[in-house]
Amino acid sequence: MRQPILPGFIALAAVLALTACSKEAPPAPPPPQVGVVTLGSGAAPLQTELPGRISALETSEVRPQISGIVRDRLFQEGAMVRAGQTLYIIADAPYRATLGTAQANLARARASINATRLQAQRYRELVGMNAVSRQEADNADAAAQQAVAEVAAQRAAVRSAQIDLDFTRIKAPISGRIGRSAVTPGALVQAGQAEILATIQRTDQVYVDISQSAAQLLDLREAMRAGGVTASRAAPVRLILPNGKPYAREGRLQFSEVTVDPTSGAVTLRATFPNPDGVLLPGMFVRAQLTEGLRTNAVLAPQRGITRDQRGRAVALVVGRDNKVAQRFVTIDRPIGSNWIVSSGLRAGDRLIVEGMMAVRPGMVVTPAAPQQAPRSTRN
Repeated sequence: MRQPILPGFIALAAVLALTACSKEAPPAPPPPQVGVVTLGSGAAPLQTELPGRISALETSEVRPQISGIVRDRLFQEGAMVRAGQTLYIIADAPYRATLGTAQANLARARASINATRLQAQRYRELVGMNAVSRQEADNADAAAQQAVAEVAAQRAAVRSAQIDLDFTRIKAPISGRIGRSAVTPGALVQAGQAEILATIQRTDQVYVDISQSAAQLLDLREAMRAGGVTASRAAPVRLILPNGKPYAREGRLQFSEVTVDPTSGAVTLRATFPNPDGVLLPGMFVRAQLTEGLRTNAVLAPQRGITRDQRGRAVALVVGRDNKVAQRFVTIDRPIGSNWIVSSGLRAGDRLIVEGMMAVRPGMVVTPAAPQQAPRSTRN
């Protein structure tokens, strides 16, 4: 007789059930840890870096005022010259002869003035005695006046000849460093020629002409009118040289151009820089770092806490009060050191995630902690 199967199955099921109950369920993983920075607000300088070009404080083109043959050159190319120093000598023999002729004509005019004056005086006396006609007396007076005018004309001719003779010594109009000479002794130069003889530039101080777009200037002025930005007065300007190194001395902003360049849509800012060592050369292109203003109550966010989505929008992840991650779309203005100035999307007191962003998503619960990598200073 066969044994019943049902009691065996019941016993096996009971054993399996007891075995399953003896195993505990695995614990839930803890919330991921993220590094957060609590944002604050304060005054932040609005710094910008713009292209600029060096120009000399004074520039003078040396040109001949008369025509002649260059006899001597009295300077060394590239040397410093002082105002009034003789640079070139033009052969002066023709101009000395012209001066001598003018001086002789002046002496002749001065000699004739006495004769005509005395003759006019005698004719006036004879008119009273009816010895000569009144017409002859008038002619004598006119001759005397012409003699006086002739003396004045010859004196002016002497002065003009002396000026031309002085122009045979071509002198430096300003003090500065002189460039290469375009002529050598023996060359013919002419008054009014297009070619300059040399160029003198004063470079102990230099100008830096900085280009700023009109749009940036308008945005800054609108922010000032709104009250969020205050003007920065007498702010220093720093330069970055073409080799990438900073210039050791600071400059000062002088003025802003009142018109916009129609070809570039930019305005020109001019700054002055001391240049005692001659490092800054006219024509050199540089980068100028200047402070345009001071933004009050600015929110600074570390740059490593701001990312971009697929559409290019600036995105930040913040931790809420319940430690849940929330996504914010932000508007950034400009960088200051390792931080962004945030115009909208974040406010003081927000806890911005700067570490562990790749492991979390909006809505997750996280464990906020101080970042392992300390953030750098928010100011330059």
